[in-house]
Amino acid sequence: MAWVSLVFAGLCEMFGVAMINKLHRERNWKSLSLLVLSFGASFLFLAYAMETLPMGTAYAIWTGIGASGGAILGMLLYGESKDWKRLVFIAMVLGAAVGLKLVS
Repeated sequence: MAWVSLVFAGLCEMFGVAMINKLHRERNWKSLSLLVLSFGASFLFLAYAMETLPMGTAYAIWTGIGASGGAILGMLLYGESKDWKRLVFIAMVLGAAVGLKLVS
């Protein structure tokens, strides 16, 4: 259950990053509320996962999901560069997260 919670925390982190961009573009209460709720949920699910998983592994996977997911969302939703080099480095971040899972 801790791994499911950790993945959900990472997905909430991705949504929070998208809401930062939306708040930057449209200053309104809805965007701000969604930003606060998504990051709050992300921290709660991360804290729950860290009751079972090692802190270093949990944090690295959480940030990996958030960082790579944010970059992918930027490419899909906001027209950011889809250069092959960028995709290679995103794959490296995800590969490192999987590697941490395998050794912990």
